[in-house]
Amino acid sequence: MPASQCPVAALDPAGADVHGEADRLRAHGSAALVALPGDVPAWVITDHGELRGLLSDPRVSKDPRQHWPAWIRGEIPADWPLISWVGVDNMFTAFGSEHTRLRGLVSKAFTPRRVQALRPRIEQITAELLDGLAAETGEVDLRTGFTYPLPIAVITDLFGVPAEMRGTLRHIVDEVFRTSATPEETAATAQEMGRFLTDLIESKRQHPGDDLTSGLLAARDEEQNRLSERELADTLILMIGAGHETTVNLLGQAVVALTTHPEQRAALRAGDIGWDDVIEETLRWQPALANVPLRFATTDIELADGTVIAEGDAILASYAAANRDPGHYDAPEVFDARRGARDHLAFGFGPHFCLGAALARLEAQIALPALFDRFPDLALAVGSEALEPSESFISNGPKALPVRLAG
Repeated sequence: MPASQCPVAALDPAGADVHGEADRLRAHGSAALVALPGDVPAWVITDHGELRGLLSDPRVSKDPRQHWPAWIRGEIPADWPLISWVGVDNMFTAFGSEHTRLRGLVSKAFTPRRVQALRPRIEQITAELLDGLAAETGEVDLRTGFTYPLPIAVITDLFGVPAEMRGTLRHIVDEVFRTSATPEETAATAQEMGRFLTDLIESKRQHPGDDLTSGLLAARDEEQNRLSERELADTLILMIGAGHETTVNLLGQAVVALTTHPEQRAALRAGDIGWDDVIEETLRWQPALANVPLRFATTDIELADGTVIAEGDAILASYAAANRDPGHYDAPEVFDARRGARDHLAFGFGPHFCLGAALARLEAQIALPALFDRFPDLALAVGSEALEPSESFISNGPKALPVRLAG
């Protein structure tokens, strides 16, 4: 990277103002060079069209082992806060034929038929959680009581995580998404994650079941396209972690949207808009993942405004910025379920499009109507400006969701 290309800003590791930060970066063009934690430079893509193009561009890789000189030279330390996002060995960081191989092994678990087969279980978990909430009085934290436990119950059921291991898993995933973690905290999380995955894999080897972990273990031992032990472990943490965090934030942000936009809620009740409209606009307005690290240019790439992303440069996909690109959407900061924006990038685009998108949508399609039917007077217990965001520039959701269930 030429010395003249210096970062215009340091990205806030706590993600305290994701959209304000995106607006400030957008002033520098369709891409802005920033400093990630550890002073690691990366291009943040804020333009919707440019990001969509790069996400499917064969000149863009996710494999640091092949295409990130800083990684190859050993300049990225093992306790870097984003190491769990970049240093893993699974389909998330694979490129070309390796990505095709790894994605093919996992995608069998997310066919439309298998996802729809989860509907009765999702409905059951939803009903049980709502029954628990109904016993509460006064102010409750909806994240603790509903939007968090529902997705984690679904994904841990899907992967056959034993009940006694689920508390540890929740702690690990929360720490992986906390991008403001210190190097010492990052190292501790990595050790805890290693122990957890070792225990989970051994448990399933001893007691296989009808779950995705057992299925991946079977794939691990196939003669063709076999998973290495590292690929198996890294695939598990990717699917379990990302598989619930996205839905936690989708549910939480949808609740915020409807409780702060009474006219949209009235239109929903009147049938002028549907739940799918609410869900898709929530994904555009407040994508569950604000920024997703990292991609790497395999050759020089010139953007439409003349910006050149040099070979080997790191790229940060900013879904939050692209989904509020004023050059693509009218009044992008406004939540409007009537706009029908189905071209948002909340689940990515191209070869790495989120495998769990259909499951996240299904959970929202079941959980949100059930929640608002059960508690038609549901309201925030604080002003929306008082909601504290998760301590992350990746995860985009409220840290807590205080509500009153009845008027």
